[in-house]
Amino acid sequence: MLAKSSALAAGRRHSVGRRCDGTVLAVGNTAAAECRVERWEDVVEVAVGNVHTAANTGKSHTVGLRSDGTVLATGWNRDGQCDVAGWRGVTAVAAGWRRTLGLLANGRVLAVGRSSEGQCDVRSWREVVVLSCGDWHSVGVRSDGSALAVGNNRRGQCAVEGWHDLAAISAGYLHTVGVRADGRAVATGERETGACEVDEWEDVVALDAGSYHTVAITVSGRVLAVGDNHHGQCEVGDWRDIVAVAAGSTHTLGLRANGTVVTAGNNADRQCEVDAWSGVQPSQAPSRAKVN
Repeated sequence: MLAKSSALAAGRRHSVGRRCDGTVLAVGNTAAAECRVERWEDVVEVAVGNVHTAANTGKSHTVGLRSDGTVLATGWNRDGQCDVAGWRGVTAVAAGWRRTLGLLANGRVLAVGRSSEGQCDVRSWREVVVLSCGDWHSVGVRSDGSALAVGNNRRGQCAVEGWHDLAAISAGYLHTVGVRADGRAVATGERETGACEVDEWEDVVALDAGSYHTVAITVSGRVLAVGDNHHGQCEVGDWRDIVAVAAGSTHTLGLRANGTVVTAGNNADRQCEVDAWSGVQPSQAPSRAKVN
């Protein structure tokens, strides 16, 4: 089972890519300095704080995990979501709206940022191997394949207690999706957008939840997408040789095997202008299935 890419991250108005040499690329709106990653080095994975598109949303932050287990962050920091300079021994990161999570080697989880909906209440989590952040909820997978969730549950997006044999998980705005070890997808949460219509998916090796849509890669390198398509973010049917995907609020990124990136969806803030990117590549370090 492939991990969700440590090389791509898509937010509300920007996109981030990790190159094979450990440097980081970013395009899109940088009003909150979320694209100021040009001096980052030795990065093994990236994450961004996505938030659903609305008149009062847009600011975001970007997180980078370095090979020595330290964490970098830039961008909006109103709730302290970028206060990660003291973290050590981190093996994976996840970013959501106004918060950042870090996974330690012992399976415990660090959290900074907004917790008014309980989305940072992860202190009791143990044996975690996978992390993901939605807008107002956080999810994880334990080493036994069971799922955890905290935060806002008004649409049932945290109703994952019955999930088992999971290899990956991803949290969106009001929904959560996962992949079992047999390649079948599961979903819970808001169903009106269609983002949870993954029951028929098979042979999935990785997936990601955007605000109102879900994308996945099959074992053959094809990409599947369901949910809101007002900006064309689900128009990925002709993509081939894809090894990783990332779903933002209203756009989608796909990483080709040759290190270039394809995009679909909203480009109002130039978040899809990745034609010049090359050498984008997930970390070669041993990894578990993980998420943004």
